Amino acid sequence: MAALKPGSRLLDHPLIRKYSRLVREDLSATFSRDVQKWLLVAPIVGVVTGLIVTGVAIVILRMTWPIVFNAYVNHHWTIVPGLLIGFLLTGLIMAYRTSDPNEHSTEEIIRSYHEHQGAIDMKPFWWKLLAAVTTVGSGGSAALEGPSIYGGGAIGSWLWTRLRRLGLQPHDRRIMLISGAAAGMAAVFRAPLTGIIFALEMPYKDDIAHEALLPSLIASVVAYATMVAIMGSEPLFGFSGSTAFSPADLLWSALLGLMCGLVAMVFAITFRRARTFAVNAPIPHTMKLLIGGFGTAICGLLFVTFFAGPLIPLGPNYEAVREVLSTPHSSTRLVSFAILKLTGTLFSIGSGGVSAAFVPLFLSGGAIGSAFGQTVVRSTTFDLYAAVGMASFIAAGYKTPLAAVVFVAETTGGHSYIIPSLIGAAIAYAVSGEASVSGDQRVHEVARLAELSGIAVREVMQREIAAVQAGTNLRDFAQSAAAQRRAVFAVYDGARAVGTIAAWQLAQIPPEQWPATTVGQIADHHVPRVPPDYQVTDALQLLSREKSAQLLFVGTEDGGLEGVVTKTDILRALQTRGIARVRDRVA
Repeated sequence: MAALKPGSRLLDHPLIRKYSRLVREDLSATFSRDVQKWLLVAPIVGVVTGLIVTGVAIVILRMTWPIVFNAYVNHHWTIVPGLLIGFLLTGLIMAYRTSDPNEHSTEEIIRSYHEHQGAIDMKPFWWKLLAAVTTVGSGGSAALEGPSIYGGGAIGSWLWTRLRRLGLQPHDRRIMLISGAAAGMAAVFRAPLTGIIFALEMPYKDDIAHEALLPSLIASVVAYATMVAIMGSEPLFGFSGSTAFSPADLLWSALLGLMCGLVAMVFAITFRRARTFAVNAPIPHTMKLLIGGFGTAICGLLFVTFFAGPLIPLGPNYEAVREVLSTPHSSTRLVSFAILKLTGTLFSIGSGGVSAAFVPLFLSGGAIGSAFGQTVVRSTTFDLYAAVGMASFIAAGYKTPLAAVVFVAETTGGHSYIIPSLIGAAIAYAVSGEASVSGDQRVHEVARLAELSGIAVREVMQREIAAVQAGTNLRDFAQSAAAQRRAVFAVYDGARAVGTIAAWQLAQIPPEQWPATTVGQIADHHVPRVPPDYQVTDALQLLSREKSAQLLFVGTEDGGLEGVVTKTDILRALQTRGIARVRDRVA
């Protein structure tokens, strides 16, 4: 071992230099994920989201819904006009103050995560929150999770544009979007762990958004702390439940999970059909909302006509959760409540109401579970089966089994029911297949190969574009396609690209109609346009989704095309870089 020479400095000793280097390497590896960056950014997302969600909760839960609820319970005739007025306001706001009245709430966040690199249009932000207040506050069969997830996600996306100086990269916008959504969920339900898990599970049916874990954790805890500092920390649906269960209860929980999974599957499929029909219906958006408001009102009116008391399938229904968990009700009343709650949700959200179906599913599952416990099991611990039903319905309806179980435990205080709830949720998730109330969820994440990281589409795109004018008839197009031997062509209207057409589409039109049919009439006009610096990994996601376009346009929205990119272009680029071994994973 080398000895220190007199007069030499300690820091110059070979051993000190050697181990200093090792310490620096270890610290670099430890903090290679930019932990410091998220320690600064995520708390800001959490605080801002917590304040906004708290404001929405106060307006709906303390200022609006209590007045409306008392009117509906004590004066049943007010239900129809009250909901019609509320949904009329929602329709007017969304039709005249937003660019797309069908884009809002949880779906907008999921779509932005998958297709827009986390970007959210903030111009209608406050209008969409107001539309959520008119939807939920007037008695729509929905709750606060929709505006909270949307509000938090939009805030995260917006803060990315304001905090770039802290070292944020383009792909960090998606992470901040999910972190904000997690913070919104954590705050509105006073359930930080639920917020984290739900936001990570939300974009996928069979995967999670792994990259957002750390910032979501921080943002959720901070948002939760912000909310409880203002509104208190007691569990949202707290109740004094049973503390034990038997092996037989586990078997009954499995059967209940099976039943809930099948019912939730039918509801999810019906909801997606109804939502698609409403979006495509050729009537004004305001009229769609009026129809939805009237249908929701009829559901509420039917229930209160036959069943007296505070249980009513309208509004955020937090009081109804406590009723289902803590107060015995007849099975007839509970099943009727679940049916009318789900039907009201079809009308409220399916017609375009601004919120989400999380609490309606949660509550319907609880009512079915409680009825199951009383009628089938004949158990006195009906609250156990209510908790299992709640978790099972959420797991099946939203494809978020972990979040479902944690949500039940955190918001009800029923931690002893985690095991039965987990069994029911797992079975419900499995038997419901891929049916989901979310039309924008994907089954799993597209493989993110390390070799694609940091590559922009400009590096792989085709600059020589095979094109055809929209006004060209199919006979002339067929001759051109045969000469150029291209599979897909960009369709131009003058100097602007407006869509694509594939050569095989000619087979869909009888040859005798070719002279009278133009390219523009059968072209695909829903082709994503991405900027030249768009990441190849994100381009691959767009090209791999269900019913995706054959190619992507590369260029600015207000300018011409710089090129196009296809899956084949990406594969060719990978081969050029000497990594042909990933061919099967990206094809």
